Amino acid sequence: MTDQRPITTTDAGIPAPSDHDSLSVGPNGPLLLQDHYLIQKMAQFNRERVPERVVHAKGGGAFGFMEITEDVSQFTKAKLFQKGARTDLLLRFSTVAGELGFPDTVRDPRGFALKFYTEDGNYDLVGNNTPVFFIRDPSKFSDFIHSQKRRSDNHLHDHNMQWDFWTLRPESAHQVTLLMTDRGTPYSWRHMNGYGSHTFMWINAAGEKFWVKYHFKTDQGIKNFTDAEAAEQTALDRDYHVRDLSQAINAGEHPSWTVQVQVMPFEDAAGYRFNPFDLTKVWPHADYPPITIGRFVLNRNPDDYFTQIEQAAFEPANMVPGIAPSPDKMLQGRLFSYPDAHRYRIGPNYLQLPVNRPKVPVHSYSKDGAMRYENHGDPVYAPNTAGGPQADPSLYEHESYSVTGELVRAAYTLHAEDDDYGQPRALYENVLSDTDRANLASNIVGHASRPEVTAEMKARVVEYWRNVAKPLGDDVAKGLGVNGR
Repeated sequence: MTDQRPITTTDAGIPAPSDHDSLSVGPNGPLLLQDHYLIQKMAQFNRERVPERVVHAKGGGAFGFMEITEDVSQFTKAKLFQKGARTDLLLRFSTVAGELGFPDTVRDPRGFALKFYTEDGNYDLVGNNTPVFFIRDPSKFSDFIHSQKRRSDNHLHDHNMQWDFWTLRPESAHQVTLLMTDRGTPYSWRHMNGYGSHTFMWINAAGEKFWVKYHFKTDQGIKNFTDAEAAEQTALDRDYHVRDLSQAINAGEHPSWTVQVQVMPFEDAAGYRFNPFDLTKVWPHADYPPITIGRFVLNRNPDDYFTQIEQAAFEPANMVPGIAPSPDKMLQGRLFSYPDAHRYRIGPNYLQLPVNRPKVPVHSYSKDGAMRYENHGDPVYAPNTAGGPQADPSLYEHESYSVTGELVRAAYTLHAEDDDYGQPRALYENVLSDTDRANLASNIVGHASRPEVTAEMKARVVEYWRNVAKPLGDDVAKGLGVNGR
């Protein structure tokens, strides 16, 4: 039967170049600003709601500091990661899908966004409480979030459309497996890990390059709600996580996390068994063991939630010398998307707000715009002969790397062991306990048993999980009453 669906178009009515892939230099290279459809999708998505965040709307946070206890100067020249460095920080926790007033104990990934006020300016690290994500190309981000939000017709969340997206995008399986375990319902923000999730580049003083992933391991220990306990807590207190963090800090119980990094030699990436820049993959610890480098502590609650947490703006593009992006396509997209969202949501001068303002002098040629309260005066252009600031390219001279390839819209080139189900299968078989596996199946069945989930969708859900692990798929089939192999 011929597919009679219309062709996707841009908002100008022009046929869209792809529903799936952004334009990159070769399958593994960086993305291109000329990809107008990607820019349109991200810019339009950032402007969907006012004034709360489109994603990560419900959250809370606190201030603290990070101390580096180990010498990692062989990997990076970034000053905040030198042994003995102590850096003030802000950490904002959040749920992903819910609105500003949504319960914070429901099943959802948790945002884990860090702002370091360094002597070289702000360094922002935007991650989650999971080391992976649902998708690997930013072109799919708005579509994914739409599938988790409310329907257009009845304004209700719809599990059927969530499973519709997940089962059509098998790269989601790793993250959905984590989401459907009890780690999808953490007991508190204090009792969960955080991850930078993306791959980043570190550069040392000699110009040597390394790929790195960040891990923040809770010193309070992992503690989760079961699905039933989370539902009970949601009924009792919609702001439980916000309240728990605030009360713990007020009581002097300052939560802390151990800071670890995985470091991959630059040359290893090309031949590594998994694509190291794919956000749906982890680097197995047996290959690149996490290295403990320090810890951070939250010891001060905000004085005013709106000015210090709601207006806090985190952007992955804020990187200090010694740290640079990788060709991770999701990271590349976020370099644009996050600051663009802040300019829309908070205003073009959001970086002048106290919570976002760096603790070092700003010498910028930006000027004017709504709500600006400080201009830097003449000269207002560069280059100039009037004594204005000038850039020092030597601070970044070793960040570049060679890329080649045709301009293509394509998925990543597969590495030797790349597939969408292998890592979630390993998680299920080798990491989860018997209790975890039983709860995983139960949580999936509960999520896919909602009245709006159709019989056809339940069959697809079963097939999705059988691809991860047949025993898991069989348990889900039994729970959903789906017949078949």
